[in-house]
Amino acid sequence: MSVKNWLSRLGAPLRDYIESIGLGARTFGTMLGLSPGLLKRPRLVIEQLHFIGNYSMLIITLSGLFVGMVLGLQGYYTLNKYGAEQSLGLLVALGLTRELGPVITALLFAGRAGTSLTAEIGLMKAGEQLSAMEMMAVNPIQRVLAPRFWAGALSVPLLASVFSAVGVLGGWLVGVQLIGVDDGAFWSQMQGGVDIWKDIFNGFAKSVVFGIAITFIALYQGYEAQPTPEDVARATTRTVVISSLMIWWLDFMMTALMFSK
Repeated sequence: MSVKNWLSRLGAPLRDYIESIGLGARTFGTMLGLSPGLLKRPRLVIEQLHFIGNYSMLIITLSGLFVGMVLGLQGYYTLNKYGAEQSLGLLVALGLTRELGPVITALLFAGRAGTSLTAEIGLMKAGEQLSAMEMMAVNPIQRVLAPRFWAGALSVPLLASVFSAVGVLGGWLVGVQLIGVDDGAFWSQMQGGVDIWKDIFNGFAKSVVFGIAITFIALYQGYEAQPTPEDVARATTRTVVISSLMIWWLDFMMTALMFSK
């Protein structure tokens, strides 16, 4: 194999990757530029908020409850070794609000709502519905993508808040009701140790970034998928993989920025 052919084979995937980043950035900018038009039709966002957020509530609530229960159980056995079991409420609250709440919610959202968005947009493209909108002088990015984007960006922070709240309740059920940790110490340690800005707000900021990233990845994968059933299926898989990796990368970067001081 000649050097020219080797460089060509090496550069083609890199070129496609850079091209996809450019197309994604252009699509994202176009969507943001067309978003103010949704102020005239807020019902589009409300309908998608119900479809994306409300239908994800059950899995988020149950997952938050069981994660809180497991965290309370494991935290008690760890703290009991050092005689600090009264700090169980603080451990559960910090673990959920800082890290587990935003991250697990984002992962569950990517698997449940993200794949649904990708499949929906991909099937609309395969059925030529997006092309029909363009023929009727309706911009599909403004009519289809933008409402779903803002609904997803709003849903993840709200779902993460529910996850953390239910998780704290699960930790309380295990720690106080089952194991016997003092109820007053559980709540007082939590209230005294959790900072509303450093802990709760930073966790909320994480969930906002996660929601924006996941929703756009899901919509872009469906929008750029080839109009075939096989490629739509591959696009849903790419949504989960790319979203999961993006969540972990963003989590590391934001944690390093927020809690390094």
